[in-house]
Amino acid sequence: MAKVAVVFHSGYGHTQRMAQSVAQGAGADLITIDAEGNVPEAAWDTLAAADAIIFGSPTYMGSVSWQFKKFADASSKPWYVQAWKDKVFGGFTNSANVDGDKHSTLHYFMTLAMQHGGLWAGTGMAYNNHKGSQRADVNYMASNAGPIAQTPGDASADEMNAGDLETARKYGERIAALAGKRA
Repeated sequence: MAKVAVVFHSGYGHTQRMAQSVAQGAGADLITIDAEGNVPEAAWDTLAAADAIIFGSPTYMGSVSWQFKKFADASSKPWYVQAWKDKVFGGFTNSANVDGDKHSTLHYFMTLAMQHGGLWAGTGMAYNNHKGSQRADVNYMASNAGPIAQTPGDASADEMNAGDLETARKYGERIAALAGKRA
């Protein structure tokens, strides 16, 4: 079985819920980037041992949170020795708006993965684009690059859309399966 790590920052709990769903699907270790942009020292060993790394961050002002960016900058140490080369990578995000420029966040993750010599995995999921589609459908937000979620700014993490969380869980399954084929 592939070893998968989900490393994420969550400002208000929404991205954490997505991370938990992704981790559930992947059987992954969760690594939380704290409010100061740091991860526990042991997290670097977990990431080094992983066959797949999945990034998560809320989309703030069209990109990742500064806390995630601090983590990304700190990943220059494993980058220098190509410690994450050929790992499977993925990513997910949430924002308050339907668009919210979430794909800028996913593209940031892709660029970081490519800099580490990794292999990016998209959702591999079709989406519902017919009149009968419902907001709770899997991949209703229609992202191929990675799961994206939309949660109104005044909604708690407990009020997140079930379809968005199921999309995240299925994505975790996909990443684990892809990494397992490579392991």
